[in-house]
Amino acid sequence: MEHIIVGLGNPGEEYENTRHNVGRMVAELLAERWGTSDWRDDKKLRALISKGGTDQGENVKLILPDNYMNRSGGAVAPLIKNAKQAERLIVVQDDIDLGLGTVRVVFGRGDGGHRGVASIERAIKTRAYVRVRVGVIPTTPTGKLRKPKGEQKVYDFILKQLSKKDRAGIDKVVKHAADTVAAIVHEGREAAMREFNGQIVKI
Repeated sequence: MEHIIVGLGNPGEEYENTRHNVGRMVAELLAERWGTSDWRDDKKLRALISKGGTDQGENVKLILPDNYMNRSGGAVAPLIKNAKQAERLIVVQDDIDLGLGTVRVVFGRGDGGHRGVASIERAIKTRAYVRVRVGVIPTTPTGKLRKPKGEQKVYDFILKQLSKKDRAGIDKVVKHAADTVAAIVHEGREAAMREFNGQIVKI
């Protein structure tokens, strides 16, 4: 049975270089790393799809929903028909409650206020799947989050175009998150949790 890897983000050039599209960046890097098929526009799912095998032979399907974030579930629900398939689902998301450089693997947890995750949970009617939470908020030298105050300011921050310096940091995080997803596929979620949940990448 194949793993289904969903990279959350918004479609369109104006969102490509933003923190909110980190999930899509991770899926795109994995497609490049594993040499999966060219991205194909699936009109029924309203998503871009790339599929093939990993460097260790597992079958994967990479999904980039082409709906906006809060409608991501529509691209996922047709692919998840039962609990066994849900457990092979890996959703990669940006997370405003984790510092930049932190990646956390979770299973069976709530959406944490992330609209894309909430949309998927409503669509597939279960929380029993893997999420890779990718921290996007800068921290102080002591590790405290430098999160903007207020919902609108947070929203503006994650949708702001990245500077060259900020993009270099995000690229490090994306690589680390891609390594984390690969470990889930190759070794299983429990092993990936042990290996990656305590790590912080220096930005």
